[in-house]
Amino acid sequence: MASKGGSPATELTVGERTVRISNPDRVYFPARGETKLDLASYYLSVGDGIVNALRERPCMLHRYPTGVTGEKVHQKRLPRGAPDWVQTVELHFPRWGRTADELCVTELASVIWAVQMSTVEFHPWNSRRADTERPDEWRIDLDPMPDCPFDRVRRVAHVAHEVLNDLGVQGFPKTSGGSGLHVYVRIEPEWGFQDVRRAAFAFAREVERRAPEDVTTTWWRKDRDPTTVFVDYNQNTRDHTIASAYSVRGNPEATVSTPIRWDEVDDVEPRELTIATVPARYADLGDLHADIDATTYRLDTLLEWAERDEAQGAEPPPAEDA
Repeated sequence: MASKGGSPATELTVGERTVRISNPDRVYFPARGETKLDLASYYLSVGDGIVNALRERPCMLHRYPTGVTGEKVHQKRLPRGAPDWVQTVELHFPRWGRTADELCVTELASVIWAVQMSTVEFHPWNSRRADTERPDEWRIDLDPMPDCPFDRVRRVAHVAHEVLNDLGVQGFPKTSGGSGLHVYVRIEPEWGFQDVRRAAFAFAREVERRAPEDVTTTWWRKDRDPTTVFVDYNQNTRDHTIASAYSVRGNPEATVSTPIRWDEVDDVEPRELTIATVPARYADLGDLHADIDATTYRLDTLLEWAERDEAQGAEPPPAEDA
């Protein structure tokens, strides 16, 4: 991928496309000094990985027109001015009785165009545009409460891995780019969001049973022990999104939600994984989530666990509107 300079704009050649980057020298990450062009260059350096993470998924954009210390725009609808080659998918939002055409990444150039539109974070759905109402991705979000040390997140990750192994399921871990860890599992796109969330809740309860001092599944944040890890099954709710693998996060340090190996859980330092360090790691290790689509799993056992728990008096997950 080549680039040719222009002032004040720069043009990047991305595959067969040419993407113009305006204001390339605008500083987006003041703690480090990286610019809009640095952000685009980062996404070029992890191109196959970010496309693999976003491919064919409705994608909300988190845009920062003046950099990450300025206004943040949550963009569901594709921004105006998109080239005709940028793909979308129409989504319906029953709560508001509206539809929106969201970005649907099919090639790297659409990622770089989104950067041109001041996008820092990419938040895809856990379903694809072939059937947006049936997720093909189950997301495990290990979300530490305010007083929870990261070592506790590490411990809970190992317990989650143990439960996944007992299920015969391969999970693909990554840092959140913040203080938590995520694990993604490919599932058969057979169930709707409600069932996937119910299965995720059953999984969370099992992790809580095995590590009751470290884990909470309490619904209301105000009622959670502030030293525990919340296994957030709600990330499987319709229209709930989290930053994708290889997405930069909108903080001054330009951290990245980075795929890791399970044997890295005890040593990984999420704050060290940034747009300055991840390109070299990616060049060395490649995309650690490259094989995530190779095997898909069923939710039958987890849904049986849900039925068992509910028969024993456990409350089903509280309802959430779409």
